[in-house]
Amino acid sequence: MSKIPIRTQECRAELAWFSALCSDDYALLGVPDERLKSTYEHCKAITQKADHLGFQNILLPSSYQVGQDTLSFAAAMAEQTKQIQLLAAVRCGEMHPPMLARAIATLDHMLKGRLALNIISSDLPGSQMPSPDRYRRSAEVIEILRQAWTQKHIHFQGEFYQIDLDALPAKPYQQEGGPLLYFGGYSKEARALCARYCDVYLLWPDTLNGLQSSMMDVSQQARAQGRVLDFGLRIHIILRETEAQAREAARHLISKLEMSTGEKIKRRAQDHRSLGVYQQDALRASSDSEGYAEEYLWTGIGLARSGCGAAIVGNPDQVIGKLKAYMQLGFRAFILSGYPHLGACDLFARYVLPALPTIRLAVAQKRLPEASLNSNERSSGRID
Repeated sequence: MSKIPIRTQECRAELAWFSALCSDDYALLGVPDERLKSTYEHCKAITQKADHLGFQNILLPSSYQVGQDTLSFAAAMAEQTKQIQLLAAVRCGEMHPPMLARAIATLDHMLKGRLALNIISSDLPGSQMPSPDRYRRSAEVIEILRQAWTQKHIHFQGEFYQIDLDALPAKPYQQEGGPLLYFGGYSKEARALCARYCDVYLLWPDTLNGLQSSMMDVSQQARAQGRVLDFGLRIHIILRETEAQAREAARHLISKLEMSTGEKIKRRAQDHRSLGVYQQDALRASSDSEGYAEEYLWTGIGLARSGCGAAIVGNPDQVIGKLKAYMQLGFRAFILSGYPHLGACDLFARYVLPALPTIRLAVAQKRLPEASLNSNERSSGRID
């Protein structure tokens, strides 16, 4: 059992894949490929592939400069997927909170509860706001969402929003407070926000000791609020039948990358100056000559990617072992990806997915009615 207090005690994990809505799909990092552009059809294919293969969840990220609009894409996928939960990224401040609450509630009904939210607190495109102000705004957005989903009336008087409004149009499908809130961030303000309001704290790759330290810090802050969280890890996977083949695949992935191109790709993200990105850079700087920060943890992806910058590299047994070690540490959710995303999804589902005990956090945290979930899964022909 984990030494870190976690909400879901059973050592099972929610396994999610990643749909490249933000132009993040490559055969060779930094080398554009027309077949892998973030078109609607390509992103739909990734989402439907993960749904068909039995992943419990899929992250739909958000970015202004490239790719698809997240909520619009999620709405389209509601009728084109069977059992997978959509983890839709929501950038706080982009939409008036009561309208956002209504949009999310509508989507939650369309999906019959197969919806969760990745709360983002970065700058809005074209504007800048001091970090403490952004997190105070995000806290107000979440407070208004909570009122809209759980009360008859929204009554909120804050620094950024003053609202007095009927909440009836914003009632979600899910119980006990609406969709789960997943959140990632490394600043003091980010961790405090997650501890107070969110359900799953998402981390980026680090050494086992580094992960444990971050988890304990947020867990202690949550305990001070009378809360217990679950933890998730966003990480890439480079999986091959042998370790030698996997390490060669990692080398090949960056073999055509020019460093100036990598920096340009990183800078286009809204969060490229965040503390979390700097920590990913520091992890890479501390790695060995081949880019490994610890056994099977390779940091080369961060050369051309803002955000999650490391991958588990290995054969099936090694990848399974690494993920189970994370589960023993206390992780109950993984958001995974690989390059190119369609092929990597197939490999993971074939060699690793059947070996890991799974769970759906929306059920474990009592947001999704059991009867509804069973109905969804019977219709898709899969029961986890």
